[in-house]
Amino acid sequence: MSRAAPSRPPHPVTPDGRYFVVRGRLWRMSNPALTDADRARLVSLLSQARAALRRTTARTRAERAAARKRVDAAKVKLGQRGPVWWTDGAPDYNRHMAIHTPYREWYEGLEDQSHSHKS
Repeated sequence: MSRAAPSRPPHPVTPDGRYFVVRGRLWRMSNPALTDADRARLVSLLSQARAALRRTTARTRAERAAARKRVDAAKVKLGQRGPVWWTDGAPDYNRHMAIHTPYREWYEGLEDQSHSHKS
């Protein structure tokens, strides 16, 4: 059996691997230093917490707050929120619009590439 080629990320990832971009906004990637097992466990916890959050829509504020806390805790452990996982002292641009960050030129280059592929 042959192995499938690695799939391309669904969203562009910055050259330094710190963020992916959705609708022009930067979102922090998970910490690449996590082991595959740890990442899988944390993603599972995040999925469970998000499912609990969806189920709480008609429930009490306390249940909703608890589910949100579980989502946040999983994201912090994954490195998507909280202290940054890189060590070079670079600032965090999580949730910033790419055009308002040092990634602007790179991001605008993506847009130029997508327009040149269209007929």
